[in-house]
Amino acid sequence: MIAALAVALGGAVGAALRLLTDRVVSSRQERPFPLATVLVNVTGSFVLGLVSGLSLLLGPVWTVALGTGLCGGFTTFSTAMVDAVRLARNRRAGAVVAAVLGTVLWSLLAAAAGTTLGAHWAS
Repeated sequence: MIAALAVALGGAVGAALRLLTDRVVSSRQERPFPLATVLVNVTGSFVLGLVSGLSLLLGPVWTVALGTGLCGGFTTFSTAMVDAVRLARNRRAGAVVAAVLGTVLWSLLAAAAGTTLGAHWAS
């Protein structure tokens, strides 16, 4: 029961942070591009990697609160794909490629860096 509450709390914080990030980043853009979505997915992948690497030190409740809750509420693969479809409908093929590859490749690298750093810190 404690883990479920920890995930719920982490998810609420993550979702609120995602909303704030989207508003701040989007307000500074002139041309519509899902930069905020790419940013939250890359950042969230790094944090989840870090949490995974530190999981033995954090323990199970903190790991699920931060990993499943915070990162799950903060990141958004589905929004990234909807953003890509919107860009495609507006015939912005270059932006589609940049958004999708940016999300996937940078998130993969961020997760690897976070996991490596977390495991290093944990050892």
